[in-house]
Amino acid sequence: MIRISLIAAAALLAAACTPQTTTGAGSDAPMQSAEASACATRGGTMKQVGRMQSWQCVISYADAGKSCTDGDQCQGDCRVEGNSGIAPGAATTGVCQADSDRFGCNTPVEDGKAGPTLCID
Repeated sequence: MIRISLIAAAALLAAACTPQTTTGAGSDAPMQSAEASACATRGGTMKQVGRMQSWQCVISYADAGKSCTDGDQCQGDCRVEGNSGIAPGAATTGVCQADSDRFGCNTPVEDGKAGPTLCID
């Protein structure tokens, strides 16, 4: 019984040392997988984003930079980029976001009013 347990433990340790077949976070090589293929089909690009540099499909929006007062006017969100300092509820105009990358600081704009500033890392 002890011999079987030792063999099983050795097999688990050996499996833990086996290299992964997909590229992990922090790697410089783009991820090669069914997800990457699906991303390319949707017109996106696999990019490392956020503090953890995880691979995600980032899709560029055709209306990027267009002036807006509500997210319904954009392919993505209507927002003021950066840590704007605009008080929530204040009347403001934003721009349509450039791509689907959600990381960074921005203030969403809905119905011509600023929401709370969000910083996603």
